[in-house]
Amino acid sequence: MDWGLFLLDLLKVLGGLIAGIVIGFFIARNYMKKYMKKNPPINEQMIKAMMQQMGRTPSQKQVNQMMKLMTKYLD
Repeated sequence: MDWGLFLLDLLKVLGGLIAGIVIGFFIARNYMKKYMKKNPPINEQMIKAMMQQMGRTPSQKQVNQMMKLMTKYLD
């Protein structure tokens, strides 16, 4: 058994595995960003309901401020 060829093959396999993990991570990250933009986890109606449950009647300005904060954290 030639150890040089074995180590070279092992290096190729490990390099391919690492490259696949890195590429897969960026593809999944890009997909999730698109999904979150298309389907945000919270919308204006949810913010209004949450503020009303806390005993406040939210103005549209307050709702817009909250939405702006939420989109800032999603980007």
